[in-house]
Amino acid sequence: MESRMSEAKQRVGETGKAERRDFLYYATAATGTIATGAAIWPLIDSMNPSADVISQSTITVDLTGVAVGTRITVKWAGKPVFIWRRSPETIAWARATSLDDLVDRIDYTDENPNNAQDMPALDVNRSADEAGEWLIVIGICTHLGCVPVGQDGSSVGDFGGWFCPCHGSHYDRSGRIRKGPAPRNLDIPPYSLGSDLMLTIGA
Repeated sequence: MESRMSEAKQRVGETGKAERRDFLYYATAATGTIATGAAIWPLIDSMNPSADVISQSTITVDLTGVAVGTRITVKWAGKPVFIWRRSPETIAWARATSLDDLVDRIDYTDENPNNAQDMPALDVNRSADEAGEWLIVIGICTHLGCVPVGQDGSSVGDFGGWFCPCHGSHYDRSGRIRKGPAPRNLDIPPYSLGSDLMLTIGA
């Protein structure tokens, strides 16, 4: 009888130890899971667009006060956008450039989403209006993502547009690559320009 009671107590003791062991195992696993989630959450969260980028997915710019020959820069979706109200001389120069003189002769729709199809990189296809007065391009060099200089009218490079000081890419008065390592013309953002000179980027 005593031996049976002793065996029963031993079994109860072993069962209790097993339950404690299981509890500790599950508690440790749960704590580890929570700690891992807390550690990687900042990384996952950093992949979401920031509030300022979301708020600037569409911007409106009043161009009525921009004088002929003036270049301005606005920020859209975290990127600089170069806006240039070009003079008749600048337009004439840009439009006289032959496709044969260009490094990148085609603007694909992902490079200029304002065109319904791939187009030759002629100035008439890159300017915002038929007369060619307004040129709007994303101010990021297509080589390695530096911001070209020239918006202040100086350091415009060999072709009168922009110059990338990082690796020496030269863009012309239509934002087309003419010299240096950049593989393609400056990209153009999606936009609409009304007759009232209200420009909406991201439209």
